[in-house]
Amino acid sequence: MFTGIITGVGRIVAVHPLGNSSFHGKRLTIAAPAGYLDDVGLGDSIALNGACMTVTTLDVAAGQFTIDISAESLDKTAALDGQGTINLEKALRAHDRLGGHIVSGHVDGVGHVSHFAQIGESWELRVMTPPALAKYLAYKGSITINGVSLTVNSVKDSTQGCEVSINLIPHTVDNTALASLRAGSAVNVEIDTVARYVERMLSVSALPHAAAADHSAATPIAQPAARTH
Repeated sequence: MFTGIITGVGRIVAVHPLGNSSFHGKRLTIAAPAGYLDDVGLGDSIALNGACMTVTTLDVAAGQFTIDISAESLDKTAALDGQGTINLEKALRAHDRLGGHIVSGHVDGVGHVSHFAQIGESWELRVMTPPALAKYLAYKGSITINGVSLTVNSVKDSTQGCEVSINLIPHTVDNTALASLRAGSAVNVEIDTVARYVERMLSVSALPHAAAADHSAATPIAQPAARTH
C-alpha cells in the first residue's frame, strides 16, 4: 500500500531482457537518490511510476537496486521499458502519515497527456484516460498519475475517453518526474480505491439475484436455545 506522496526521483539506468520471446519480462536497474536505500531490504515493495514492484537485488553503496517486471506488467504500464526518470515511493508503514490517498500500486490503465502548460505559478496537466475508467473519475476526486496522488479539477467525457484536468503546484513539479511530461506522453493511471468498491457494490446490488440473497440473509436459521448454566 502507498500514499501517492513521492519520496524520491530515480532513474532507470539499465534494462536487461529476461528472455528472447514476447512472454519474457525485463530486469530494470534503478539508480536512487543518495541515502534513499538505507532502510530498504531485499523483497521490499517500491512503486515505480505508480506500479508496485519488488526489490530483487540491492547495492546500497552504489545507490542502486533491481526489479524484475513481467511481460504482463510491461503491457499494462507505461515508461517502464526503457531508461529515464521515474517517481519512487516506498511502501507505507503502519505509523506513517497518509498524506495523499490510499494507493495500491496496481495500474488501472495507461492515459496520455493531452496538455501540459504553466499557468501563473502552477501548471495545468490534462490527461486523456481510457473510456473504461471514466465512471471512476469525479470532480475533486483523487487520481494517481505516475504514482503521484492528485486532485481532479475537472472531467470531460468524450468518445476517446475521459479527460481530467489537474493543477500541479511548483513543489510537485520540482520534486517529481512529472516535469518531464509532454503532450502525447503515456502515463500510468490508478483510480481511487473507494470508487472501485462503490462501483462494485452498485453493480452487484443491481443484479436480479440480489433481492433473493437479501431476503435469505434477513431470515436467520433457527439455532438451539443457548444454555444458561
